[in-house]
Order: sequence, then structure tokens, then C-alpha cells
Amino acid sequence: MTTYRANDAKVFTESRSDRLKRMKPSLSIKLNQLATRLEELNALLGEQDVTRDLDRYRALTREHAEITPVVSLYRDWERSERDLAAAEEMLADPETRSFADDESKAAKSRMEELEARLQQALLPRDPNDDRNVFLEIRAGTGGDESALFAGELFRMYARFAERNKWQVELISESPGDMGGYKEVIARVLGAGVYSKLKFESGGHRVQRVPETEAQGRIHTSACTVAILAEADPIADIAISPAEIRIDTFRASGAGGQHVNKTDSAVRITHIPTGLVVECQDDRSQHRNRAQAMAVLASRLLDRERQERQKKEAATRKGLIGSGDRSERIRTYNFPQGRVTDHRINLTLYKIDAIMDGDLFELTRALAQEFQAEQLAALGEEA
Repeated sequence: MTTYRANDAKVFTESRSDRLKRMKPSLSIKLNQLATRLEELNALLGEQDVTRDLDRYRALTREHAEITPVVSLYRDWERSERDLAAAEEMLADPETRSFADDESKAAKSRMEELEARLQQALLPRDPNDDRNVFLEIRAGTGGDESALFAGELFRMYARFAERNKWQVELISESPGDMGGYKEVIARVLGAGVYSKLKFESGGHRVQRVPETEAQGRIHTSACTVAILAEADPIADIAISPAEIRIDTFRASGAGGQHVNKTDSAVRITHIPTGLVVECQDDRSQHRNRAQAMAVLASRLLDRERQERQKKEAATRKGLIGSGDRSERIRTYNFPQGRVTDHRINLTLYKIDAIMDGDLFELTRALAQEFQAEQLAALGEEA
């Protein structure tokens, strides 16, 4: 950084090329590309027959809406850069030096702030962020206590969905012997579902005294959670009929007048991978089959995503973790009233609120940590 002394006879000023070096080269290149693209979009959207192809028109307007705020920030940065250049020219004049020094500092501060905002605006966006998800919770070690905790986790996510005005559709359930679930699968629909839940995949551990524990000893059990972005069966993944086996069977129920008297439950086996999906929540075999196929497609898509992440992790390990089902990500300690997310070393002493669906602080902290990791990676490119 250039320093200025009031008693110096000679004032040193930076050249334009020196000032431009303040912005990372990779960032500058991307911003110039976006500015050029925005001009192209303005010209394309100004054509008389632009609405003739509505799909193309929608794609252009969507791209225009995404690029415009980024280029606007870039233009603000350029204005601040010009203000800095003007202020540094005035530093040579003793009469304006004090004013110019203040203006120079203000311009530098604005440029630093704008560059930080530009870096965030240029972070790669997860294309799945706006998708619905399939939420899968399975009891693990801990027997009945694990199944009970799986039921509490499902309620926690259902309450979080309610707070976000999302919908929850039960797809499949396998009740535990004393309550809760051995396994439960649900579809969660709404705005930005995947973006807020995508870091929930992994092992969830609970530490507490079970109701059946006569000695008052603390037990540890665990469940696994999987968040699968809902696949587009046409665009995302192709499942050949030759690769699947479909079996139908009679759904289990509580009996009574609504007992299922037909083979409406569906089990689909994906032969190449061995993945098996069952769906029996609906009385219609057709709807159960459609739901099972949707779950299978999402699992296959998630399988591909995990394989890509493992390859990426070979060169750089993510702060948020791999999302591997076996990875322990969080501990719920009831005696101490705390919840700890081990990936970001965050401990919150509000277990009752969290179990009631107040996951906002957790999901926000995880998203911020992931964004910080992305920014660090962006800086490494410079």
C-alpha cells in the first residue's frame, strides 16, 4: 500500500495498472465477460421478433435478470476506481491533499466492499437449490431408541417445513416396535427446499437416557438422514425398463374397513446397482409405482453426485463434508440441552427449539461456511 507523508516534497501515486491489480485477475475476466454478455442480451431482447420463440425468450430474460445485478455492482466498482484515480491526482496539490486523502481512503474502502460482494455474486449456483427433495431417515445403532429418535427427527424436519410453508408428503414408512420409524421416506415440496436441507445428509447421533433405562444411564444411538434432490425423469437420468424389476404385493395396514385387499404396494429393484425402493402409502398401484420410480431416479442422481464429490475430494476436502451417509455430522445431547454440528464446530444450547423445527441458525451457518469455502476456492484461481 502506498503511504503519503504531509512533509514529503514528492508525492508518489499509483498507476492505473497498479490500481487494477487490486482486483483478482480471474474476477476481472469473469466480470468483463458478463458485461459483454449483458450488452448482447440487451440487443437480443430488443429484437422485434424476440417473443416468437417463447422458450428462448424466457431463457434470455432469466439470464438477463441473473447478470444485471452483478454487472451493476461491477459498474459501481469501476466508478469507485475512477474516483480513486481522481483523488490520487489531487494528492499532488498541497491545497487539496487533505481532502484528496480522505476521498482516496473512502474510494478504496468502497472498492474492497464491492469486490467482496462481487465475489459472492459470482459463486457457482447449485442447479438443484430450487428443487423439491426426498427426505429419507433410517434408524441405525440403538435398536428401539434409534427408531424413536428417527421419529423425532422426522417431526423436526416436518416442523421446519411448516415454518417454511413447505408441503410434506409421506411416501413410505416402516414403524418401529415401540414407536418412531425403522425407516421413513417423505417428499418435501416448496421454494428453495434443497438449498436449505442439502447439508442435513449424514449420521445424526443422540445421547440421552431412554425411558426404558431403569439405571438412568445415558445411551448413544444414531440415525442416518439422506436428502435427495428430486430428479427430473426426462432431463436428469434415464432408466431403462430392462434395468428394473417391478414386484407388487399387498400393503400392510391397520385393518378395518379400509384394509388393502389388492396388491397395490410396489417394489422396484434397479438391477445394475441393487437399489431397492418400496412404496405402499397410496391405495393406487399406479401412483405407488410413479412415486417409487421418482425415488429411484433421485437415488440414482444422488449416487452420481456422490461419486463426483468423491473425485473432487481427492484434490480438496470440503469443510461441510462429503454428505456420506456414514459420516457423523451432528450430535443431539439431551442431558446437556445442546446440539453440536461437528463439521463447523457449532454448538447451540437450544435443543428443544431445534427438535421443534427451529433449524434456521444451523442451516444458515452451514450455508455460510460452504460459501466461505467457495470464496476461498475462487481466490485460489487468481
